[in-house]
Amino acid sequence: MKKLMKVSMIALAASLVVGCATNSDIENLQTQIDGLKTSVAQASSDAASANAAASDAKAAAERAAQYAQDTNSKLDNMFKHSMQK
Repeated sequence: MKKLMKVSMIALAASLVVGCATNSDIENLQTQIDGLKTSVAQASSDAASANAAASDAKAAAERAAQYAQDTNSKLDNMFKHSMQK
């Protein structure tokens, strides 16, 4: 029984030594977390910029499609008008 108690105490002491985080470990983790927060904020900003650029490109493509449709209609009307003569 004494041997079991000694082994248990040694195991408990070892787990406390290994399991406890030091202040420097916690500070290191906090630094990493802060760095990740900065990275996430930058990624979010980049995504918002990309979304705005995509919206601008979509609007430009829609304008170009409308111009093409208008030009096609004008050419069609010109062709029909020339065929009537």
